[in-house]
This record gives sequence, C-alpha cells and structure tokens, in this order.
Amino acid sequence: MKLSKATNYALHTMLFLAVNQPHDHIGVASLAKQQGVSPTYLSKILTKLVKTGMVISTTGATGGYKLKPSWEEISLLDVIIAIEGVPSMSDACLNNNPNCLIQKSIEAAEHKFLDSLRHTLISDLSTQVNETSSI
Repeated sequence: MKLSKATNYALHTMLFLAVNQPHDHIGVASLAKQQGVSPTYLSKILTKLVKTGMVISTTGATGGYKLKPSWEEISLLDVIIAIEGVPSMSDACLNNNPNCLIQKSIEAAEHKFLDSLRHTLISDLSTQVNETSSI
C-alpha cells in the first residue's frame, strides 16, 4: 500500500503538533512552512482532520490548529482512514473464488499490517522524536 501525499502530510502534521504544542494553536502558515507545502493544500488536509475530531480549529488572530484533548489515543491508522478511507491492498481473487488462497494470504498480511498501524500511536512517536530522530 502506498500512501498519498495528502496522507503523508497529515501524518507529519499530526506528529508536528504532538511534539511542538499539543495544547496550543499553531497557524496553518507555520504548519505548511515546516513541511514545505502550500497553506491552501494543507488547509484542505486539516479540514478532514477537523471533521474527524482529531484536530480542533479556532479562527481569529490567535487561532489555528491543535490536537483534540485525548490526542494520545490517535493511531497512524486513524489518520490514514481520515484522509484515504479504509485502505485495502488488493482484490487478488480471480473469478470471485471464495476459497482463493492468494486472496486469503493477502488479507492475512493486510490484517497484520493494519493492526500494526492501529497500535502505533502518534503519542508514542512524539516521545521518540526528541530522543532518536526528527519529524
């Protein structure tokens, strides 16, 4: 599964918010500059994150975006689903065979992959940024 650019920006934005100021508002211009993307494009991505309730938006001079109060529970899979919907690797079954071994194998691998993303929390990654790597 290849993630879209929008999902990539969404994941990095969430991590940036978590690391820098999870309870303070950050303007879209600052968020866009940090990633080298246009504020207009990032605004569209942030709108999806706001609609799902992961991010809170406030207007005005001191407004911007911040993570929801229980942001520590947000997983990578939550962000991916917010931007792309439920991912699926393939439909590898020929002729709609319900006993297709290839399809069953791919589905089992996909389940493990999605489970890994479900258990990888933005909060877990945010603690690693300062210790070992960067956003």
